[in-house]
Amino acid sequence: MDVNRTILKVAEGGRIVIPAAVRERLGIDIGDEVILTLENDHATLMNARAARRKAQERIQKYIKPGVSLSKELLAERKAEARHE
Repeated sequence: MDVNRTILKVAEGGRIVIPAAVRERLGIDIGDEVILTLENDHATLMNARAARRKAQERIQKYIKPGVSLSKELLAERKAEARHE
């Protein structure tokens, strides 16, 4: 089986089985969440952990080194609460 291109059959209820070799390559374990992204006429399946990591990498280039967005958000919320 070519892990880069696999033909799957759709079962009753729209279910598909992701072959073990593909799950291993994507780091998908039983019970994991996966993200299915539709783009025009094709779909992409990604491990949710990998998707979060990819999003963090994209955002990181816009954040100054040493800055914690979560700490900034908490500080803003506390300031807003004081003014209420």
